[in-house]
Amino acid sequence: MIRQILISLLIVGAVAAAYVFLVPGAPEQLARFGINLPVAPAAEVAAGPGGGAPAAAGGGQRPGGGAGGRGGGRTMIVVTAPVVLATINDRLTAIGEGAAARSVTVMSPATGTLVELLVEPGQEVAAGAVIGRLDADAEQIAYDRAKLTFDDAQAALERTNALAGASNATTVQVSAAQLALSTADLALKNADLDLKRRTITTPIAGTVGLFQVNPGNTVSAQSVVTTIEDTSHIRVSFWVPERYAGAISPGMAVTASAVALPGQTIDGEVGAVDNRIDPASRTLKVEARIPNDDGRLKPGMSFSVAMTFPGETFPSVDPLAIQWSSEGAYLWKYLDQKVERVPVQIIQRNSDGVLVKAELAEGEQVVTQGVQQLSAGATVRLLDEPTGAAGSQGGGERSGSAL
Repeated sequence: MIRQILISLLIVGAVAAAYVFLVPGAPEQLARFGINLPVAPAAEVAAGPGGGAPAAAGGGQRPGGGAGGRGGGRTMIVVTAPVVLATINDRLTAIGEGAAARSVTVMSPATGTLVELLVEPGQEVAAGAVIGRLDADAEQIAYDRAKLTFDDAQAALERTNALAGASNATTVQVSAAQLALSTADLALKNADLDLKRRTITTPIAGTVGLFQVNPGNTVSAQSVVTTIEDTSHIRVSFWVPERYAGAISPGMAVTASAVALPGQTIDGEVGAVDNRIDPASRTLKVEARIPNDDGRLKPGMSFSVAMTFPGETFPSVDPLAIQWSSEGAYLWKYLDQKVERVPVQIIQRNSDGVLVKAELAEGEQVVTQGVQQLSAGATVRLLDEPTGAAGSQGGGERSGSAL
């Protein structure tokens, strides 16, 4: 049993010696794990460093001590990239639909035959303007009858008051005459109201839309005649993500561009903000007010609305600089030919960089290549620096690391 163990140890030792002296780069690999060999491999002893004359006596080590080991002051070669600052959540773009400042659907106030229309589609009208009339013969007769009754009751009251003044009429007769006049007045007002309902008017000023009925048509009460749109300005409704809810308030500036007017932008402002978040989409409805003095904008147009905010600024680094460990993400910061490990918190990944939350300033350099062999405080040399610029501890040691 003991002999078998000794034979096994001899075999393992022989294989290790063969690996060290026959495999190129074996001492460097062992040095990375903290194992420094007292002698150089036979190939280097015979050829010397760089393949020239045989190495000098004294163990065959390279100048600087240790075959690339950390104890010999080995300098790693790295590539760096500068830290830049990037701002996020500083601009919002949304698609919205335009509506008129005020819009009224004009309906027939009564049942009857449409006799005439007094305006044309697209015409500007003032508030209270008459746009059409219904047949009103019966209502006119009823009004005239009520007017006669009212005039007669008024004359009767005057005669009764005169008689009462001469003590020829009683108080009861005066009261009856007053009641008759009041009743006639109510009947006259009712007849006047019925007659006015034969006229179709607009309650607001604006532009007349297309008519839904024509003269000669029989319409019923609440039949749609046309629409009146007040387009002095356009209201654009759009939805914004919940995270902007606290940053939007009435009066904020917006810029809008209509799909129908490419290349043109219009300045406006937030007119109203809804009082609740939609629970299904987690968005907030906002209404912008866009001026329309020249009348180019029409209700129903689609708009692209843009808003700007202060936003949040974070350092942006090259994606290759981000490393991971059991403690989370980190990177290597380069300063004065040394590297420092800096923990980072990833905020957002973009195509051109990663936004992080870390102790980094604009312009500082972070390592993007050669990160696998670094340790905190290690001396490094940039790829494009001269060999002597690194100031290695080994007195002229070669850079022993490739990217």
